Amino acid sequence: MSRCDKAGEERRIFEMLGYERALWERGVRHVAGIDEAGRGPLAGPVVAASVMFRPGVFIPGVNDSKKLSPRRREDLYDCIMETAVAVSTGIVHEQEIDRINILKATHKAMRISVGTLAVKPDHLLIDGRGLPERFFSQTAIEGGDRCCFSIAAASIIAKVTRDRMMLEYHDMFPEYGFARHKGYGTKEHLEAIRRHGRCPIHRRTFQVKGL
Repeated sequence: MSRCDKAGEERRIFEMLGYERALWERGVRHVAGIDEAGRGPLAGPVVAASVMFRPGVFIPGVNDSKKLSPRRREDLYDCIMETAVAVSTGIVHEQEIDRINILKATHKAMRISVGTLAVKPDHLLIDGRGLPERFFSQTAIEGGDRCCFSIAAASIIAKVTRDRMMLEYHDMFPEYGFARHKGYGTKEHLEAIRRHGRCPIHRRTFQVKGL
């Protein structure tokens, strides 16, 4: 990375840390970013992650997980795990998603991830509309994975964790191609469902036209 590129990346990360910095400057010490992966797929779990950093953190490349290549996400996953004060995930599987619906399952995954952090958070920065209950002080940030460092880091942890699970499911059910589409409703995936029917990790309440 050139000196100019490094300066630009430092500036970008500094801006992404704006929410955290405002809280740290007020004396709020333990700030956790929260995001999820897997709300939209037709198969597999929804995974939420909570990530907490110290002031002064700098991990080049942290961004919305959707903007990163699989290889880059894997590299950043390791950096985040090594650098963060605390990282935790919450996983809700397809049977529970079918039972309580995807929104409630997403909130449950988020609560699990927060509740299992090794360090109790003082404030939560949550992607989207936040949690309905207020057990912790929280700030909901629409598009937070694009503009908030801790949420972006959480999006990477959640995405990599879920993708690894889907690779394991691919070995169990290779005919569906989970390694390629991770359970999302691609043309390949829909054709596999038409040919083979649904497998045990498919979400039964997710209806798709033509299936």
